[in-house]
Amino acid sequence: MDEKILKIRHSLSHVMALAVKRIYKDVKVAIGPAIDNGFYYDFDFKTPIKEDDLPKIEDEMINIINENQDFIREEWDKNKAREYFTNLGENFKVELIDGLTDDTVWIYKNGEFVDLCKGPHVSNTKELRSVGFKLSSIAGAYWRGSEKNPMLTRIYAFAFETKKELNDYIRFLQEAAKRDHRVLAKQLDLYSINENVGPGLVLWHPNGAMIRYEIENFWRERHLKNGYQFVNTPHIGRENLWMTSGHLGFYKDSMYAPMKIDEINYYAKPMNCPFHIEIYKSKTRSYRDLPLRWAELGTVYRFEKAGVLHGLTRVRGFTQDDAHLFCTQEQMESEVLKVLNFSLKIWDDFGFKDIKAYISTKPADSIGSEDMWRKAEKSLVAAVEKENLKYEVDEGGGAFYGPKIDLKIKDALGREWQTTTIQFDFNEPERFEMEYSGADGKLHRPYMIHRALLGSLERFFGILIEHYAGAFPSWLSPVQVYVMDITTNEEAYTKAFYERLVQEGIRAKIDLSTEPISGKIKSATTIKPPYIVIIGKKEVEKNVISLKIRGNKNVNDVNPDDFISKIKNEIQERRLTTSY
Repeated sequence: MDEKILKIRHSLSHVMALAVKRIYKDVKVAIGPAIDNGFYYDFDFKTPIKEDDLPKIEDEMINIINENQDFIREEWDKNKAREYFTNLGENFKVELIDGLTDDTVWIYKNGEFVDLCKGPHVSNTKELRSVGFKLSSIAGAYWRGSEKNPMLTRIYAFAFETKKELNDYIRFLQEAAKRDHRVLAKQLDLYSINENVGPGLVLWHPNGAMIRYEIENFWRERHLKNGYQFVNTPHIGRENLWMTSGHLGFYKDSMYAPMKIDEINYYAKPMNCPFHIEIYKSKTRSYRDLPLRWAELGTVYRFEKAGVLHGLTRVRGFTQDDAHLFCTQEQMESEVLKVLNFSLKIWDDFGFKDIKAYISTKPADSIGSEDMWRKAEKSLVAAVEKENLKYEVDEGGGAFYGPKIDLKIKDALGREWQTTTIQFDFNEPERFEMEYSGADGKLHRPYMIHRALLGSLERFFGILIEHYAGAFPSWLSPVQVYVMDITTNEEAYTKAFYERLVQEGIRAKIDLSTEPISGKIKSATTIKPPYIVIIGKKEVEKNVISLKIRGNKNVNDVNPDDFISKIKNEIQERRLTTSY
């Protein structure tokens, strides 16, 4: 965080704490750091407050800012500080002091507020007059994050250098709220998650399943064109498989409890890789067989804590667009480049243009030779540079078993999402004793690359809903054309056109109700079809149709044959924009 905004946010948190103490005399204060986009402070109120109380705290903050209070830093003896806060009854501050090892502590004062704090702060509250801030919400927070400790009230706030930045951010949040995939999913009837089935387990409704069907078809088609073969593997595996892979050693907390079958423990799979390795080992491999590119839409199960579950973006059962590449050392660089190029084309097809790569390199604690790491890292850097991608290197940030590339995409609101991963693995080939016979007649370890392009279908679908704001391009839209008549006199013509669309393979819906046409259109627009076809007396007489195109563009006197031809091409070419 930039030091200037850090000072602003941290100083405002102290101003808020003073405002709260002035209004609520018996409140106790805990901690109040600066965070991304603002700050918070934790309080222990005798009487709970509500969000309706936030405006009066804001008003008092403005009064304090206008008092031109200095922020004064002092170094106190630890015992003096302990005595001071004990006398005030500030038990949280006393506990913090008791946990310090130094003999002295830093104190900041502004007005009558004294806080245990290292800073930094602005020099005077008058420097905060032009900034933009707004108290945003309240939430519960356990002291020091432990359920064994008291529950405190956390007041969150936004804070920026200018009021314009604050207003822009609030508008961004409002737009993000409108695009929230959980809200749009209900409106468009895409999926649901319920307690009877279990938290984090997704039920795909017909509309959502249709979109998923199209994504999967697209995925398979592109993989075949890029030289992949498909594999399918079970949902559970024996305990010894996960012991060999190492998952029971380093990943057990994220796995579901075992199920006993024939007196042997089986586990729901958290990853697909051990199964792909067992397929590899099912026969002797030669260097002539490599590279192998095996892909699977494999559903995996991971035990996520209930508190982190979030719609489609954090679930417990999800389908990875998974693949594993097995290659020789000589093939490694070209394989990484092919995967990266493949991934970028996929993202372009879905309309994501702003992409950045993050390369994570060898950590201090790792396995595999220096030579393997160096060559693998070199191949990753060469690939992103060949594709002219913006990238950052996270030195030492790789997993212990290999370096990786992560791609992050920006959506329509400029939010960054972690998606594609290209990950070397020096661990599992060793643990499973994978081999191939080389041209020299000797046995060698293959290089193994884990690769997910979309990440998981669930999380990707959530991103896609928000990126398109639920207005999917025609090839993905569950309803591509919504057909309706103005009066019952046009029913036969309307029904015939609808049936023709269905026969042509176009996903259509029809409304022949007696509701006024304005009501029909309003109802249809809630599911965001690319095209609404309206048929009245004039259309029947002229043997044409009228169109309302998503975005409120109207086109009249359209030849039905031309419309069908255009929309079929639009769908088949998977265009992101409409044809009219």
